[in-house]
Amino acid sequence: MQHIVHHLAPAGVAGFVLANGSMSSNQSGEGEIRKSLIDADLVDCMVALPGQLFYSTQIPACLWFLARDRKNGKFRDRRGHVLFIDARKLGPLVDRTHRELTDEDIARIANTYHAWRGEKEAGEYADVPGFCKSAPLDEVRKHGHVLTPGRYVGAEAQEDDGEPFEEKMRRLTATLREQQAEAAKLDAAIAANLKELGYGG
Repeated sequence: MQHIVHHLAPAGVAGFVLANGSMSSNQSGEGEIRKSLIDADLVDCMVALPGQLFYSTQIPACLWFLARDRKNGKFRDRRGHVLFIDARKLGPLVDRTHRELTDEDIARIANTYHAWRGEKEAGEYADVPGFCKSAPLDEVRKHGHVLTPGRYVGAEAQEDDGEPFEEKMRRLTATLREQQAEAAKLDAAIAANLKELGYGG
């Protein structure tokens, strides 16, 4: 990573894939390297990917985007902020062990980054709970310089089903009691069967 930064042009941007541990690990000086990159305001965007994307490994990976000059005039001034994108829920399974991001998934990730950078043709950027957030560096520092998107994007907004809270709680509580009664009946039946087989207490 330091090698990539060393070779970045003055207005250069670098993107690369790393294991998820790179976003949070403190082993072998990784935490210090990450802190230095953040404090130098080089981290532009972090994307958490789903697992099973690669044929060679099942582990999930992440995308890092570093930019040396984040106020270069080509795009908007992004200094002091990092864009976090949590794409872990994207990409359907194409077989038992392999997942693929669809063209729509890739476009959603890319357009989010382009809009956040201020590219006019990408439209307006907005935080989307559960998917993306533009976080100030102070917030990243409060999280101990951990760059895992899930810590920042929050939970996906749940649609309001229109059922009043009190009614929903009454309904769910009644369902729970029914299920507990059914579980008690099943426990009694299992105990009776075990006793019949000579394993009863």
